[in-house]
Amino acid sequence: MQGYLSEIDIRSILQLIELGQRTGELYLESYGGSGNQPLGHSFDEGLTEIDPPSWLVFVANGQLVYAGTTDNRLDRLRDHLHRYGIDQALPDPNTTAAIAVFNSLEYGTLWALLEQHLLTPDQGRAILSHMVHETLFDLLSLHHGAFVFQLSSALSPQLMTYTISDLVAGITQQIQAWHQLHPHLQSPDQCPILLAPDAFRASVSDQVYRRMVTWMDGQTSIRRMARYLSRDLLSVARSLVPAIQQGQVSLVYSPTAARPKPANQRLDSGRLPRVVCVDDSATVRQSVEKILDGQGYEATSIGNPLKALGLLFQLQPNLILCDITMPELDGYELCAMLRHSSAFRQTPIIMLTGKEGFLDRVKARMVGATDYLTKPFGSGELLALIEKYVGPGDRNRPRPETLLAEAIEDEFDIDFSEAFTPW
Repeated sequence: MQGYLSEIDIRSILQLIELGQRTGELYLESYGGSGNQPLGHSFDEGLTEIDPPSWLVFVANGQLVYAGTTDNRLDRLRDHLHRYGIDQALPDPNTTAAIAVFNSLEYGTLWALLEQHLLTPDQGRAILSHMVHETLFDLLSLHHGAFVFQLSSALSPQLMTYTISDLVAGITQQIQAWHQLHPHLQSPDQCPILLAPDAFRASVSDQVYRRMVTWMDGQTSIRRMARYLSRDLLSVARSLVPAIQQGQVSLVYSPTAARPKPANQRLDSGRLPRVVCVDDSATVRQSVEKILDGQGYEATSIGNPLKALGLLFQLQPNLILCDITMPELDGYELCAMLRHSSAFRQTPIIMLTGKEGFLDRVKARMVGATDYLTKPFGSGELLALIEKYVGPGDRNRPRPETLLAEAIEDEFDIDFSEAFTPW
């Protein structure tokens, strides 16, 4: 089942899943503008990539198990842990339990905290419930986007399950109530800033004042306040309206809220960022190597995906580019195999998709791909994506040595000639 939200709304999609008692994953991607074509990636004038929001919803026998974004960020979970005083106790992602590790780092990390007894089961259920409600609030408010539902085995283990119809009914009422707060509030991402502390303190109870005043700094969104306070978004928003009407509180957008994600910094400044491209097309491999080598990256390409498995463990790349359609082992299978290894659990894996690749992108997300790049692509698109995840190359570095090429060229099907030949 797949389509666009202009054809069927999210509420109806979830109802069909519930009625059919389906088990699998629902992927949704938002896009702006008109028409039914997902925007995919866009670039600003400085070639900084801005991603469209996307989400995954896991269901088992028609009941919802977990819902979250696909960006594999832990900010939301960290916010919830703050109220238990353990927001600095997040485990190393490389040691996180393999539960849904390539589908949702957030869910796997929550389970790791439970297994390490840093959270009680009741605390874990409270956090999960809040995250599910928050995600569905966003999804049921979404009107422009595309979706794919794929049958698969159930997400396991499960902390708890939710009846979809009950969730949808309750959250739909919350959304309707939220709209009634306009024009005082427009977005959960607005940040309250206290303008008249004395007047606000006189208008609320001491308990309310103590709980809320800390977060009225113009940097903390209403959504984050709800997480910190373990309250639903609507109740926090409603409590702010009288103070907003009386001029005691103003709403602003955090200066960091709309900024694109910064490029990852290189962890080892003494080593060039190493990029490996796995693609059965010699033309693509040579093109990637030429572009990256010219910009100061250490680029290697591998034509055989089966041999790539062993070689990647030797090369330990900072980033992997992986074609989808390859003989013997396709990119989805290769990506899934790599994600099962702790050595590649956090390595950015960029899938190279076809021109009409929405379904490709969905499947890529489901097997744990970090991002995707649509073929044919230009050097600017490739470099912007590489720099986003591993930082800039070094164009002034010495030419790479050929010892590695000579050692393994005979054993593995690798095209080194273009990477190491001066032009």
